[in-house]
Amino acid sequence: MLIDPLSFFVGFITASIFWWLMAKARPMWAEMREGLKDRQEVVQARKTSSVEENHRRITLRRAQGMHLAAPLFALDEILQEPLLIAPPQIVDPGSPQPSEDVISQTLPYLPAWPEIAAAYYAPTFTLSQAISGNANIVIIGQPGTGKTVALAHLASLAANRSEQLTGALQDMVPFLVHVADLNLPISDPKNALAPIINAAAEHAPLLDLNRLPVFFENTFKSGAALLLVDGFDEIPSEAQQAVTDYFKALIKGYPKTRIVTTGAPEYLDGLISLGFAPLALMTWSALQSDKFIEHWGNLWSQTVEMETWAQTGSEKIDPLILNTWLKSSNANLSPLELTLKTWGAYAGDILGPHVLEVIATHIRRIVPANTPLAALETLAMQMMLSAQPVFDPRKARDWVKSFESPDEKTESESAPETTEDAKPKKVKKNERVIVPTTSSGVIGKMAASGLLIAYPNNKMRFSHSVFAAYLAGRALTNYNADETLLKQPDWSGKYLTMRYLAAQGDVSNLVQALLEFSSMPMQRPLFAAARWLRDAPRNAPWRGKLFGALASILQTESLPLNLRGQAMAAFVFSNDPSALALFRQLSTMPSFELVQLAVLGSGAARDSKSVEVLTRAIDAPSLSVRRAVCMALVSIGTNESLEVVAHTLLNGDEDIRRAAAEALANDPQEGYAMLRDGITISDILLRRSVVYGLGRVNEPWANEILQKVQIEDDQWVVRNAATEVLDANANAGMNAPRKLKAPSESPWLVEFAAKQGMGISPGTPATDILLQGLKSEDVNIRLAVLPYLKYTPSENVIAEMYSVMYSDDMELREAAFNILWELSAAGVKLPNPVQYGYN
Repeated sequence: MLIDPLSFFVGFITASIFWWLMAKARPMWAEMREGLKDRQEVVQARKTSSVEENHRRITLRRAQGMHLAAPLFALDEILQEPLLIAPPQIVDPGSPQPSEDVISQTLPYLPAWPEIAAAYYAPTFTLSQAISGNANIVIIGQPGTGKTVALAHLASLAANRSEQLTGALQDMVPFLVHVADLNLPISDPKNALAPIINAAAEHAPLLDLNRLPVFFENTFKSGAALLLVDGFDEIPSEAQQAVTDYFKALIKGYPKTRIVTTGAPEYLDGLISLGFAPLALMTWSALQSDKFIEHWGNLWSQTVEMETWAQTGSEKIDPLILNTWLKSSNANLSPLELTLKTWGAYAGDILGPHVLEVIATHIRRIVPANTPLAALETLAMQMMLSAQPVFDPRKARDWVKSFESPDEKTESESAPETTEDAKPKKVKKNERVIVPTTSSGVIGKMAASGLLIAYPNNKMRFSHSVFAAYLAGRALTNYNADETLLKQPDWSGKYLTMRYLAAQGDVSNLVQALLEFSSMPMQRPLFAAARWLRDAPRNAPWRGKLFGALASILQTESLPLNLRGQAMAAFVFSNDPSALALFRQLSTMPSFELVQLAVLGSGAARDSKSVEVLTRAIDAPSLSVRRAVCMALVSIGTNESLEVVAHTLLNGDEDIRRAAAEALANDPQEGYAMLRDGITISDILLRRSVVYGLGRVNEPWANEILQKVQIEDDQWVVRNAATEVLDANANAGMNAPRKLKAPSESPWLVEFAAKQGMGISPGTPATDILLQGLKSEDVNIRLAVLPYLKYTPSENVIAEMYSVMYSDDMELREAAFNILWELSAAGVKLPNPVQYGYN
């Protein structure tokens, strides 16, 4: 076949021109593709941004209503900023350890009894500081201490992109849910976001429903999600396990997710092993309580009193008189109890000053009209006896059916009923589900009043566990249900119900059983019962047994200070006058640790009669006792007690001067004035001590003085102290909980293993090496291995921890006890130390 030269030449030229043009156009095509991709990303970002902003707005609105006084005020209007007690710092050998103030050095770490930390203004974290580390957090506290408010406040900060959240935290997206919102357990662990998406769909705009899955997936995958889960503290262990299993699946699929949940100090099943750091919520100090009362009064006069309905009724009482009465009778009240008491006083409907009367006032205020109290009590009792804090309203209807009127019964019986065995209706993807709620009968009235809260999938709960337990306790006074309660697995609702039963009936048999169950090393049943003392009648026959058991622990020398401190805290919390006499007596004993605890107890209880005894104790050979005396005298706050501390600041040795100055920082009146004057005196040691005291004053004026001293003081030791204090305050957030590095990635542990002729393989717990470290001569190594060992709580590990807990080294002893406390709270069954030879 012959090739036509002309055709070949023309074809060659044409092809060359074509490919030349294509080569020239390639950048243009690439630019067009990039432009199209950018436009798609912009469109997607615009859609996501719209969904995100709607989600933030809805979350903020919900969070602002998640508090007891929501019918009156938004959360930000009435909020006292939640604070978390700073736990003992984890030791990292080779790294400089942050300095501790006198309060941290003297006060036992009592996460289950934050009332003592509040009395002495122990170091704290703000919520934003607490999450600035990389660890997931469980906020622990007794019912009514404000855990839900803390989550709502954190959600509000994140939703508003608050400046209090620094760095990447400011752009985090909050996802605020209650455990009752989550339909658990999940059927497909790979679809771990489904329960949260479904919960969010209940509140999202209709147009956002189709875009929620993509928004959630992108947010959680990028690490911008802040998941806030309320209610973990309210449910029994079986339900807690379902939640922790869900957390595990979520963390596996989205490892960058940050989670903050709530917990009871004694019941954290499954959370510790997932790496959650327990942080105790600080109760309100006396100053915070007074500030809250005054703030409530101002808001009430500016808003509530202006309402038409408030213009009628009984004659108004002068707010000054109300505030004086409220401030004089709020010892050891929780934030919930103080809120109810203040509300009742200003509303004029309070039934009486006792805690039980305060709670009854609020329940009467919100209970539906013509609803018998016995119906509420029966519902709460059945809920508690069946250990179902999140219950099925269909079952609840049967529980209270006998209290319904004939008309209500007819309505209930004619309402559509869904059996538990019925197959659920198939729902199309992204279709909004209309949740059927019980709108008739007694249950419907309770839900409409706000006493009950309805959730998807036929779930309900009381608006607060305290209300449920109070009502259940009242009902149980007419029944003999002790054995039923005792047979229940331990959970917060069980002991809270017993607490209100003890306040209204005879629980001698319960107390006897709990004392028999209580054993070392944690004595959990005993300390649970100790919280009953405050509200129970003073002539209750079982009080003596409890006080005797607590006194025994308080005076046993071989026990950790953190355990004995709980007994001291229980005496303080009881508000019993005999406790004050006991503290005064024990303050004269020859045991320094016992005297330290007794002195701290006297100060926390503000026993003015103890000033003379404490003044003598300030000359004790033990520095810990002398520090405790300074703290206690300032807490008592009389002229006589403050004069003793002032004399000590002026004339004591260097150590006790610093203790006096730091203790005076707890008194905003006389204490602040003494510190202001002290920084101007020529005595070098005095000025240096005052610098440390000013470092504990969280006020702008104190910071200004320290900055001035840092530059202008003529003595370098004073300037250096000011620099140290300012740096410590500026870096307070650096001490937030962080995840432990893997053993194979921890330099100090790798170095220690190498010295033993061993290596650490990635992905292994290195338990053998850690146990060797527990026997090291280096105290810092021994302290550093303890947090690692809680992830492998075998019998051998626990035995070795006991050997440390019963050692002579106080720092090691307390650190080991704290780890064992976490294990116990996490559900690990700790054997009695007696079987290892410790009596």
